[in-house]
Amino acid sequence: MSDTGKASSNQHAAAPDQATVKPPKLEIGRRSAVMTITLNRPEALNAFDDEMRQIFAAEVPKIARNPDIYAVVLNSTSPKAFCAGGDVRALVKIAATDKAVAASYFAGEYSLNWLLECFSKPTVSLINGLCMGSGAGLTCFNTHRIAGEAYKFAMPETAIGLFPDVGVAYVLARLPWPMGLYLGLTGRMVGQADAYWLGLASHCIGAAHYPHIIEQLSNAEPIDPLLDSLHEPQKPGQLQGEQSMITDLFSGASLVEILQKLAAAKGASEAFAQSTLADLRKRSPISLAITDRHIRSVRQLDLRQTLIQDYRLAVRCLEARDFAEGVRAALIDKDGAPRWQHASVENVTEREVMAYFEPLPGDDLNLLARDKMQAARV
Repeated sequence: MSDTGKASSNQHAAAPDQATVKPPKLEIGRRSAVMTITLNRPEALNAFDDEMRQIFAAEVPKIARNPDIYAVVLNSTSPKAFCAGGDVRALVKIAATDKAVAASYFAGEYSLNWLLECFSKPTVSLINGLCMGSGAGLTCFNTHRIAGEAYKFAMPETAIGLFPDVGVAYVLARLPWPMGLYLGLTGRMVGQADAYWLGLASHCIGAAHYPHIIEQLSNAEPIDPLLDSLHEPQKPGQLQGEQSMITDLFSGASLVEILQKLAAAKGASEAFAQSTLADLRKRSPISLAITDRHIRSVRQLDLRQTLIQDYRLAVRCLEARDFAEGVRAALIDKDGAPRWQHASVENVTEREVMAYFEPLPGDDLNLLARDKMQAARV
């Protein structure tokens, strides 16, 4: 709390300087039958922090229990990003002095992801610009995911010593195999057309239509006919054209086998393979190893189980060194020269990887089963 001083006895208290009053990071609004939740940190590309998470999580049950609310719309005030990810710089700073508090931030966010999955009303995300990390977690479990013309989806966590979390490994694991594994390991961006082809987006609609969508939903206009009428057919995207190469190169039974396939590629796929291999060699070896195992393993898990596994991995990443080092190199010092724990993926042992997946002693993430969430009317 700031100290504004005291007004003299014959003066009114000075009005606060409007220039110093910061707008809310998350704006909650009501327009008749629709609730809008708007990310509003444009200077930080809507990096999602714990304050925003707490406000969001508190609002969802209220909306679920309000019979006058038909739908929820998630959108952004930034022309560049829906959400460029979590506020990992702040998280790493907290973890340096209190890892338990940092771990609680992960727990809170993963609980919100599960809450959104179990939420009982139509939820429409209007996504234009970057949608990465936490942004993907906020939108992937919505009933309707609208990709605008500037849409860019990515899970680039292996570049900062983390892994595709917020439940998105569950989504990646269910894309045409091994496309999701490729996207999780490389962190490659996916544009509007490819997102629709993969099912990451349910509709492709230009951002100019977003105010109209909100207006119509505020009048309880049936959601599917509205969005279907505005959907813009797409030509095949670049990723779709590369599908056969990705399928061939990333269908190995292990990460090491994938790297060997990339190194040995010849002919039409050689340039793609060499570029991809060079990029992977820059990423955290332990992150690549746990990402590979995580995405493969969640093919047999449900989303709740995936988020519990996410939490185990996230806590172990806080305890290890690569996450803090990756954030330093990419976002703090920005020298682009992380000093990873391992020299290469080949130096990561099976025992090290398995240790990340072990249950946390007494501290695994506690998520209510879906039927109990629904009984609680969320």
